[in-house]
Formats: sequence, C-alpha cells, structure tokens
Amino acid sequence: MEVEPEATPRNPRIGAARTAGTALFLLTSLNLFNFIDRYILPGVQPLVQKEFGVNDAQIGFLTTAFFFTYMFAAPITGWLGDRFPRKPLIIAGALIWSAATLYTAAVHSYETLLIRHAIVGIGEATFSIYAPALLADFYPERDRNRILSIFYATIPVGGALGYITGGVLGQHFGWRMPFFIAALPGVLIALGFWLFVREPERGSADLLAPTLNRATLRGLSSNAAFWCATLGLAMWTFAVGGISTFLPTFFVRFAHMSVAKAGTVTGALTVVDGLLGTIAGGWVGQLWLKKNYRALYLVSAWGSILAIPAAAVVFFGPPSAFLPAAFVAEFFLFLGTGPLNAAIVNSVAAPIRATAISVNLFVIHVLGDAISPTLIGKVSDATSLRMGLGVTLFALILSGMILFAGARYAPLLNQESAH
Repeated sequence: MEVEPEATPRNPRIGAARTAGTALFLLTSLNLFNFIDRYILPGVQPLVQKEFGVNDAQIGFLTTAFFFTYMFAAPITGWLGDRFPRKPLIIAGALIWSAATLYTAAVHSYETLLIRHAIVGIGEATFSIYAPALLADFYPERDRNRILSIFYATIPVGGALGYITGGVLGQHFGWRMPFFIAALPGVLIALGFWLFVREPERGSADLLAPTLNRATLRGLSSNAAFWCATLGLAMWTFAVGGISTFLPTFFVRFAHMSVAKAGTVTGALTVVDGLLGTIAGGWVGQLWLKKNYRALYLVSAWGSILAIPAAAVVFFGPPSAFLPAAFVAEFFLFLGTGPLNAAIVNSVAAPIRATAISVNLFVIHVLGDAISPTLIGKVSDATSLRMGLGVTLFALILSGMILFAGARYAPLLNQESAH
C-alpha cells in the first residue's frame, strides 16, 4: 500500500456535516441499549437459576461464553470493517444482538440460553468496533475525545439500567420480559441509522499523516502509541472488571448490607460516578489538549493513580468510610473513559482503524476482565476478599505507569484539527 509522506489538510465537515450529529445520537442511543442488554442477566440471575436449577458456576459461564465469542469475533469483524462499508455492518450487528435478545422468549433450557448469550457476544463485537471507527470519520482528532466521552458515557448508565430493569421487571413479569426492553429499541434505532445516516468517506476527518506505523498492519506491531494505550486500558479493565464483580459481595460481607441494598448502592455509585467521571475527564482532556498533545494519555494515567488511595480505603478501611471512599475511587476510575478511547482511535489511521480497535478489544479482555474475577476469587478463597480486591491496586499502578510512559508517543496533533 502506498502511503503519503504527509497528510493533506482537508475540511472534515464537507459532506459529512449534515449527518454527524445524527450519527452520534443514534450510535450513542444504540450503545445505551447495548449495555442495558448486557447487564440484564446479572439482575435476573436468581430467577434463571431457580427455573433451570443451575449452580453459580453454570450461571457464571454464561458471561464467560459471552466474552469468549465477543473476543474471538473481534479480529474477524475488524478485518471486515477495514474493507467494507461500516454502516450496513453496524446495522447487521445491532440486528443480530437484538434478534438474539428477542430469542430469549423461546429459551426453555440452560443450553439454549447459553447459545443465546454467545450470539449476543458476536453482535456486540461488531457494533463495539465499527461505531468508534465510523465516528472518527465524522470528527477530526482533536474533537474525538469530546465525542467519544459522550458515546462511552452510556456504559455506566446502561449498566445501572440493566441491573434495575432486570430486577424490577423480572420480579413482576418473569425473567424473560426485561430482555425485550433492550431488543425492540435496538431494532428501531438500527432502522433510523439506515434511513438518516450517510456513511462518510473513510479517513475524511483525519488530519494526521498516515505513516507506515499508523496505516499498515505491519506497522501496528511497533506502534508504541497504540500499544501503550491498549495495555494501559487492559490493566484498567482488569481492575474495574474485578471490582464490579465483587463490590456488591464486599458490601454484604463487610458493610453488613442486604443483597438488595448492596446491589442498589453499587448501581447508584456506578451511574453517578460514571457520568460525572466521564464528563469531567472528557472536559479536562479537551482543555488540556489545547496546551499539551499528550493530554489524553495523562488524564487517563492520573485517573488510574488517583483512584488507588480511595480504593485502598474501601478494601482495607473501616465500614464508615466505605461509601465516601468508593464514590471518590469510582469517580477517578471513569476519568479516562473518553480520553483513553480517543487516544486509541487517534493512534492509527483510517486504513487499519477497525482492525486496530478489534485488536484492542481482544487484548483488554484477555488480559483484563476475562481473568480478574477468577484470580480475585482464588486469592479471596485462600485469604480474604479484602486481599483479593487488593490485587486490583497493583493493576491500577501498572495502568498509570504504562500510560505515563506512553504519553511520550502520543501523536502530535496540529492546530488545524481544532478548527
């Protein structure tokens, strides 16, 4: 592939401007229901276990199956996204996980539920890769932190709504009913995306030069900006995945909360801190980026580091400090949500962006939340849950160190991309 030695400045809003806002709104809405669907299952797990007579290991394997199909579908979908139009692929992915969710009505055995959950992982893998890649073609490098902060703010909101929707509707109408809340809107949003969004030219908003290490798969292996952001995010994912799995249980054991109260408190902390932290991190990153091109890495690094003292108080402090410390810790954990994802998108050029995002997703889950709950559980069984959760502190230290080191490789954003 012939690579231009320098980028040719282009106006990224010619042609695509009319649908950029619509695309952001629809993709963000779709991401919200994506995460609602993902977190409904934990909210109805006791009801599923009661109907099918399965143990904790079997119910946990449903999530494992989801992540395995999610991870192993990612490289294939990334390859497709760099070679074919993303718009129909996004719609196909949304329809796949919506159809799999609707299929829940026909699930009457553990085995079919397992198949259903695995199929959802395939559908979500397509959307999670193509959506940020498409948004990158609507907005230039300096705007992507702001845009992706909006897009990813739906993660804590969707997660909390999934817990609440599953628990409330499942209790009153049966565990199958809540899944329709995510499935039907997903179909309607996908239809709106098909009708009202025009796909922009691939790379039309890029102002950085498509150098060899940014625009080729061979160069990706030595792209330090990409790998530092990816490994830093993987360590963050390890910590957050482990904490989110065991924090309600921790509150039950050490704060003497009921199961219902522990789940409600965890959900409330997640949605409030998720919104505040994501918005604050995006805002600080956008301001800092005007003075320092390394800002996206630095905001994310400081978020990981500043979360450590508060998290340590939660895990090893007195019960009276649990809630205020957890609030502070989760706020800092979410600071890097937008900036770090923007750093990953900016680290590569349009020709390999979908593939790079798929590699990123595979790595952060393989090294992150696919293993941290099991490791924390084993440490907890051997010692205590306090010590098990303490493992996440080391992951956050590594995350901060990797991102501080990676800041030196951040692409030098030129001033033209701010206009």
